[in-house]
Amino acid sequence: QVRLVESGGGLVQPGGSLRLSCAASGSIFSINVMGWYRQAPGNGREMVATITYAGTTRYTDSVKGRFTISRDNAKNTVSLQMNSLKPEDTAIYYCNAYINSLSSWGQGTQVTVSS
Repeated sequence: QVRLVESGGGLVQPGGSLRLSCAASGSIFSINVMGWYRQAPGNGREMVATITYAGTTRYTDSVKGRFTISRDNAKNTVSLQMNSLKPEDTAIYYCNAYINSLSSWGQGTQVTVSS
């Protein structure tokens, strides 16, 4: 059994920064794509950023130039550095990873951008 645990959410003012982290643990043989998704109230879950084992990244258009995804393959972790945060970035952020060829999700961490 594998587990993903997120940390780093919170309340921040517009223009501020937050860093989310996610650690995978358990019986891990391989991790392929890792990523961050978010879900705002009344909306569906959307992809924010993904990163392959080799380091290829993808971002949704609304966060390009502001968010940076990174991973540490030795530690089975993925992070999301979020700068220039906007109120519309407010959502629950979920970590996702393809571990042992199966999609796994974290429990989510709340990010609120408000003055």
